[in-house]
Amino acid sequence: MTDYDLIIIGAGIHGAALARAASYDGYKVCVLEQYSQPAMATSRSSSKLIHGGLRYLESFQFALVRECLLERKFLLKNAPHLVKLLPFYIPVYKHNSRPGWLIFLGLSLYRLLGGGKFRKIPPSEWSQLDGINQTGLQSVYQYFDAQTDDQKLTHAVLADAINHGAEFKPAHKVTDISTQPDLISLQTDQPGTLRCKILINASGPWVNDVLSKITPKITPLPIDLVQGTHIIIPRQLNKGVYYIEASDKRVIFFIPWQQHCLVGTTETIFNQLAENCQPLTEEINYLLAVWNQTFNDDLKTADIIESFAGLRVLPESGDNAFRRNRDTILHNPNPKVISIVGGKLTAHRATAESVMKLVHQQLAGYKFTDTSDITLNT
Repeated sequence: MTDYDLIIIGAGIHGAALARAASYDGYKVCVLEQYSQPAMATSRSSSKLIHGGLRYLESFQFALVRECLLERKFLLKNAPHLVKLLPFYIPVYKHNSRPGWLIFLGLSLYRLLGGGKFRKIPPSEWSQLDGINQTGLQSVYQYFDAQTDDQKLTHAVLADAINHGAEFKPAHKVTDISTQPDLISLQTDQPGTLRCKILINASGPWVNDVLSKITPKITPLPIDLVQGTHIIIPRQLNKGVYYIEASDKRVIFFIPWQQHCLVGTTETIFNQLAENCQPLTEEINYLLAVWNQTFNDDLKTADIIESFAGLRVLPESGDNAFRRNRDTILHNPNPKVISIVGGKLTAHRATAESVMKLVHQQLAGYKFTDTSDITLNT
């Protein structure tokens, strides 16, 4: 029987960030992961971007954008080997629902919130934009955001936690959780009992599955799982990332990725077991059609190098997934059990800091370490 201050379920980016924050604060912490490695689900299936979320300004999520831009700044400083600034281009076509003046306004606000400078690209430079379709093109804006390898970033964050004393137990799927006032006992599909003072549920799309294993019972969270699919195509982008409005008004990214191009993402409500997440034919066709229209190309599905899908966790709502609030929710009706709902790759450190503030309210005698200025090594 092994005792810890904290046990974290899930070794995605948020579980890794929490382990790092807790280890720096001096807690005895253990991370349990059902797979054989960290970042085997959502945290390797993102758009690989470290960004403020320009489109979140449309739904007035100013605090979220500001937080993400601040975290982008920290990551560019503390992990320059993992996070790189890239130019982003927003072409504005005659048929787009977002006119040029609205893009200008959004980028101006983005700059005020910490996004940095932007400019309007003169028509004389449009021919340099990787062969983008110029029919009906009215204006093009350039700004800057960043890119990462989400899986490598998660591995680096967890490695730093382990270097500071955290334990990592892969291939440990939780089967039973019993909560008492001062102690929580966990059983996994491996021999032995694990005990802790506080349990953190950072299992992403498995958040309700973990809650269902807790005694006394905790009511499942009202959430939706939303699938995001990406494809990798045999094309190279030399100028940077393209931020495109599709015909259904959603935003699609075209991103340079390992000598190819990453295209994504979709937002499809998902009603199956999280482990069954996989790209749908209609999602792949949708992304390919947006690419072909934007670059006057004729790629077929047979040309696709790879496709993958991940799951976002969003508050349950009848609204279109694209329009929903993306703020991270910390759920803890039992103060000894904290669940993370949602969360942005970019803001993983800030989310961990918010969780640790709740932990410090329960466990006295530990220091709080600000990790915003600590270099992240590989």
